[in-house]
Amino acid sequence: MQARRWKSWTLRALAGLLVLVVLALAAAWLTLRASLAQLEGERRAPGLDGPVTIARDAAGVPLISGSSRADVAYATGFVHAQERFFQMDLLRRTAAGELAELFGPRALPLDRARRLHRFRARADAALARLDAKERALLERYVAGVNDGLGALRARPFEYLLTGTEARPWRAADSLLVVWAMYIDLQDSQAERELARGWLRAHSTPQQLAFLLPETSRWDHTLDDMPGAAAPGPVPIPATAPAWWGAAAGMAAGQAQRLAGADFVDAVGSNNYAVAGSRSASGAAIVSDDMHLGLQLPNIWYRLALRFPDPQGGQRRLAGVSLPGAPPSIIVGSNGQVAWAFTNSYADLLDLVVLGRDPSRPGQLRLPGGWETPTTHVELIAVKGAAPERFPVRETSLGPVREAGGRAYAVHWIAHDPAAVNLRHLALERAASVEEALALANVDGIPAQNFVAGDAAGNIGWTIAGPLPQRSTPAPAASFPLEAGVPTWSALLPPQRYPRVLNPGDGQLSTANSRQLMGAGAGLIGDGGFDIGARNRQLADGLRALGTGVGVARAFDVALDDRALFIAPWRGRALAALDQAALAGHPQRAEFRRLLERSWDGRASVDSVGYRLARGYMWALHDLLYGGARAAQQAEDPKSGPVAGTSRWPEVVARLLDARPAAWLPPAYADWRALELAAVDRVIAELTQDGQALAGASWGRRNTAAIAHPVSIAVPALKRFLGAPADQLPGDAHMPRVAGPSFGQSQRLTVSPGREEEGLYNMPGGQSGHPLSPFFLAGHAEWAAGRPVPLLPGHARHTLRLLPAR
Repeated sequence: MQARRWKSWTLRALAGLLVLVVLALAAAWLTLRASLAQLEGERRAPGLDGPVTIARDAAGVPLISGSSRADVAYATGFVHAQERFFQMDLLRRTAAGELAELFGPRALPLDRARRLHRFRARADAALARLDAKERALLERYVAGVNDGLGALRARPFEYLLTGTEARPWRAADSLLVVWAMYIDLQDSQAERELARGWLRAHSTPQQLAFLLPETSRWDHTLDDMPGAAAPGPVPIPATAPAWWGAAAGMAAGQAQRLAGADFVDAVGSNNYAVAGSRSASGAAIVSDDMHLGLQLPNIWYRLALRFPDPQGGQRRLAGVSLPGAPPSIIVGSNGQVAWAFTNSYADLLDLVVLGRDPSRPGQLRLPGGWETPTTHVELIAVKGAAPERFPVRETSLGPVREAGGRAYAVHWIAHDPAAVNLRHLALERAASVEEALALANVDGIPAQNFVAGDAAGNIGWTIAGPLPQRSTPAPAASFPLEAGVPTWSALLPPQRYPRVLNPGDGQLSTANSRQLMGAGAGLIGDGGFDIGARNRQLADGLRALGTGVGVARAFDVALDDRALFIAPWRGRALAALDQAALAGHPQRAEFRRLLERSWDGRASVDSVGYRLARGYMWALHDLLYGGARAAQQAEDPKSGPVAGTSRWPEVVARLLDARPAAWLPPAYADWRALELAAVDRVIAELTQDGQALAGASWGRRNTAAIAHPVSIAVPALKRFLGAPADQLPGDAHMPRVAGPSFGQSQRLTVSPGREEEGLYNMPGGQSGHPLSPFFLAGHAEWAAGRPVPLLPGHARHTLRLLPAR
């Protein structure tokens, strides 16, 4: 009897526990649902002049229609907050150095790096300088953001998971979001200068000129001067630097890992335009695919806006917005002009070496003389710990940064008062390419390659965003500036910006490589140009389209994954793997067999040959540059030869062709022995876990790892907050850039005035909420390269915002 009673109570306890678990899960599910955006119905909204309609299609893409631009700005803020507030919060905190308030001490190193720039103080100052009309429009957007956040029945789910609160949005926060893009697009220039400075200090002038070529044979520039017409390559010096060939990480028994094993060229983005003289419709075609780090939700939010224009008609804008940023279309079309961006990689940051003298305590020597830096104490809030006091020393040229035992002033264009403004909004009203180019030159955004086309068929290029007016020649300015070398002191006047309008071949393309070979190149400088292979392939692909080009054919050019850059490296590896090299080396024989048979000339997911050829190139980098890489990263973890120049493969290729004895590392009997060591290094890296070489396909390495930031902090949530682990075709140095968490953040192709024909792709979907019907909507199409219409489709959900009165 007692046993039965005990069993009965045990079953009841288990049943009760099960009920509690079910109730807890139900409560969690209901709480999560309460943080979903409102899609239907009506809401009263203070400050609206008239009703606004937010009509979403099946993928969650809204058409926001209102009776004034201010009302549409309010509704844009409302939608952004309801779908993306946590993402917006991360962007402002990234720029301001306030992530530790959410994530605790682990975020302190990143916060300290950001606090050095004091962007929150700069944002407050920039806000006070805004034009009254621009400020009013921004304030309407901010009101919409805070009302959208307040209209959620529960705070966004990320705050529930992190146990934090959502802080209201301020107008200055929207400017911080623009500075977050400065950080993403330009902050690496400091590491570039450190890397180049190390190379200068450890090489002769002749060696340095050879190791850091200013052009490459791949360059294809907008002034129609391909690389063959560029200045010829400098001679190979008679001796190599002492560090050359001192490979790091090669100790016996040590796990082999190539420097390029996880490398996807973080220099990315393509934009291009086809003139009306070559398009099927007579209107220009503009295309853009910005390459960025990928996570959930996507950085971009697709939408269309409709409101009255000053002439009494209706203006419709279509494209992508950046949640949190001032309420404009970042890339898209206004019905008369379409525009697109790629990062310019202009030289926009100088590290100015600061002198010290024990007889002048507390002072630093700048090019203009001795100064006593101003010290600002930044208070960093830390979740679960006491705030940290972080002192920032600031000179007249910028904040002081220590690296490698030296002090530098960080003189960055992002610190200039003109770095951020709201003039991008004026592109909404541009009626021609020439008008758009002029507006781009005064835009307060990180300096971008701006490509535009209009409904009349004109196309043009210029730089959008501030550029420095330099007196120091561009090549010299790409190194840390030693005592006596001047840095820039003013911005380049807009009328001096380089431009290209209606080129004779009817096309324009940029892909982060050198834009100009002749006049104008010195105005831009080289802040880390891509080697140029991607843009050459892009330009050749456009030229192959001929005439009668439609939007669909233009869209497909960005999906080109032909391995034109890696193919010569495959050829070199095959040449090295002759019969003598294969004798007694079955793994080398397998390597050669796979190079021959598992190669389709593309970075395709099934290709083992592509991965091996690419790995061979990177293994040569390790064997020749490994010592420099280790030494540079000891001074700064983000530095290294690759940061110093993207053209290192050109250097290695010249050496393999010429085979000079003075540049052969002493560990090798001849250059073929070095090449075989590179092959063996790839084999060791790919088979060290017992994997067969034949299973090392490109897709196995290039597998999407796109996830929500919260899942990075809480890995158990990755299953629910991650995208599918798709194997992705494409790689660096080809138009279809793709990596596990870096690649084409959107693909957009449109003819202004013919937006109904426009095409689009975007990873991740419109919402980052796992219970939203728009979570990952459209992601499968992006992974497969299947475009969807640019404009929102048939309305599935309609929300009306009505004036409070």
